[in-house]
Amino acid sequence: MKKMNITFYKYQGTGNDFVMIDNRNLQFPKENTKLVAFLCDRRLGVGADGLILLENDPKSDFKMVYYNSDGNESTMCGNGGRCLVAFAQFLNVIKEKTSFVAIDGLHNATMKGDVVSLQMIDVTEIKEKPQALFLNTGSPHHVQMVENLSEFKVKKEGEKLRYGLYGETGSNINFVEAIKDNKFAVRTYERGVEDETLSCGTGVTAVAIAMHKTGKVKEKHVFIDVLGGKLEVAFNYENGIYRDVFLIGEAKQVFKGNISC
Repeated sequence: MKKMNITFYKYQGTGNDFVMIDNRNLQFPKENTKLVAFLCDRRLGVGADGLILLENDPKSDFKMVYYNSDGNESTMCGNGGRCLVAFAQFLNVIKEKTSFVAIDGLHNATMKGDVVSLQMIDVTEIKEKPQALFLNTGSPHHVQMVENLSEFKVKKEGEKLRYGLYGETGSNINFVEAIKDNKFAVRTYERGVEDETLSCGTGVTAVAIAMHKTGKVKEKHVFIDVLGGKLEVAFNYENGIYRDVFLIGEAKQVFKGNISC
């Protein structure tokens, strides 16, 4: 079989890292899950939490196609979306404002310096689980308060809940500890990665909304500390619906490379 030479870029948003590929020419073999998993492999390939393709879209500035590190196409990734906006600006596809389509619909975003503000989907339904809340912010999320988060066994406990409570389909699992007022610390076990990541954008968004829903925060602007840095979530709340939800934080290019595979 003839080898491919792939040009890729590496981006990170609060430590959540992604292989980025400009696929406007549609030459990347999107059905090849083994190739995606190889590129995301931290020992054999480039190494990343996920892989993202930037493609043309007839009704918006571009299209986002996101894969988890296991090689399978997945639901929305907030940090990945922010990184893709930065990548699109680097490619001169956009300037400071954009609208693009992802698996969960249309997203608006702005970029100022390295900071990307990405509009997430409205949240209309929040379900109660044992000692937790469950909601979808583009991807499914379990949000649970814990004590002594820095010492908490996130992988072990997250894995139990991911499969035990949510079955094979699974859910991302977020463990939360209050810091002060409208500031929280979050650690997340991500399905598809099947491990803890340094940050999860849709998870941070889910946490902010869950903290407001349960009355742990009154403000509609929440600050979140993750292992990879700091994020913010701003939103409006009207008639039981969370609207105008924005995930805010830095997104940076780490390096560019070529790989033969």
